[in-house]
Amino acid sequence: MIEFQALADKYDTPLYLYDFNHLAQQYTRLKEAFRARKSLICYAVKANSNLSVIKHFANLGAGCDCVSIGEVKRALYAGVPNYKIIFSGVGKRDEEIKEALEKDILLINVESEAELNRVEIQAAELNKQARISIRVNPNIDPQTHPYISTGLHENKFGVDLDTAKRLYIFAKNSDFLDPVGIHFHIGSQLTQLEPIKEASAIVADLVRSLQTLDIDIKFFDVGGGLGIRYDDETLIEPYDYAQAILSTLTGLDVTIMCEPGRFLTANSGYFLTRVLYEKTNGDKRFVIVDGGMNDLIRPSLYNAYHKIEIIGKAEDEETSECDVVGPVCESGDFFAKNIRLPLTRHNDLLVIHSAGAYCATMSSNYNTRGRVAEVAVEDGKDRLIRRRESFEDMIALEKDYLKD
Repeated sequence: MIEFQALADKYDTPLYLYDFNHLAQQYTRLKEAFRARKSLICYAVKANSNLSVIKHFANLGAGCDCVSIGEVKRALYAGVPNYKIIFSGVGKRDEEIKEALEKDILLINVESEAELNRVEIQAAELNKQARISIRVNPNIDPQTHPYISTGLHENKFGVDLDTAKRLYIFAKNSDFLDPVGIHFHIGSQLTQLEPIKEASAIVADLVRSLQTLDIDIKFFDVGGGLGIRYDDETLIEPYDYAQAILSTLTGLDVTIMCEPGRFLTANSGYFLTRVLYEKTNGDKRFVIVDGGMNDLIRPSLYNAYHKIEIIGKAEDEETSECDVVGPVCESGDFFAKNIRLPLTRHNDLLVIHSAGAYCATMSSNYNTRGRVAEVAVEDGKDRLIRRRESFEDMIALEKDYLKD
C-alpha cells in the first residue's frame, strides 16, 4: 500500500510516483506468456524514459525499443546490452543512423524506401553491414483512438506489403544491408484481439514468401500496444495475446519480439497534486490544483480519462460536478471535466491514477514551470529517481548567451 500523503509531505507536489513492484509483475506476465518460444521483450522507452525505470527492466532481462538516438543512449547508459536495442522511428538523421551502427545495436527498424537508402549509404561509409528490419503496414484497423492508430495506410508508419517485399530483395542483394527482422505495430491501447491476430497472420505470410527467396528472417517483431485499464476497459490477457500471435507462426523458426510500453508502466504510476483553492463562475465549479498540463498533458492532448482520487475523503461524502484544472495559462489546462467530487479545501491531496506512461515523459517547461520530481516505490521503500527542476536548471542553456 503506497502512503500517498506521507510521500507528498516528504517530496512535495506536484509529484510522480512509480510502483516498481508493479513494473516487474507486468514484465513477468508478458514474458511468461511467450515462454513456449524464443522471445525478447523490448521496453518502449518513449512510454517512460526515466533511467531508473529503464534499468529496472534491464535487470529483469528486457531490451529496449528506441525512437531517437537519445533514447538509444539512455538505454545504453542504463545498462541495456547493445544487442537488445532496436532503433525505430519514421525520421532518422544520417548522423543518428551512423551512431546507431557504430554502437552495433541489434537492428535498425526501417520505415521507408528512402530511409533504407540512407541506412545503406551510412553503412557503406563505415564499411559495415547494417542489420535491419522493415516495418510493414498491414492496413488493419486497430479499433483505438485515431491519434494512436498506426497500422492503416492513412498513417505515416511503415510500408505496404508489396513495397516491403521489394525492399527485402534489395537489402538481400546489398553488400551493406542484412535483413534479419520484420516488424509491425498497428496501434496503442489495443483492447481487441482480432486485429492483432489478423495483422500477425498477414505479416507471417510475408515471411513465408521471403523464405522462398532465401531471405532468412530471424526476428518477428509484433510491436506493442496492449491496452491497460484507465476506466472500465475490457482487456486482452497476455496469454491470449501470445497464443493469437503464435497461432499465425506455424512452420516459422523466429524469435518473437514485443515492444510494450504502456502495458508495463501505465498503472504503476501516480501523479500527486494538491488543491490550491476552489472557485465558481456562475454555476460552474473549478477545483484548481498545483499540477498543470505541462506536467501531465494526456487529458488536454487526447481528452484522455484518468481516475482522480481525493485522499482522506469518505466515500459517502456529498459530491457535485466540477472541472479539475491547473495553473497554466491555457483553457486546455485540465485533468478532468464534469466529474463529481466532494468539496475540497486548500492542500487536499489528489491522486491521478494510471500516470506511469506518456505522462512525465511528455512533460515540458511551458510557463517556465520546472519538471516535477519522480520517486520509485519498491518493497515498501521509496527513493528519488529524478529531482525537481529548479529555475536555474531551466535557464542553464540560455543564461550564457544573454546580451547586456
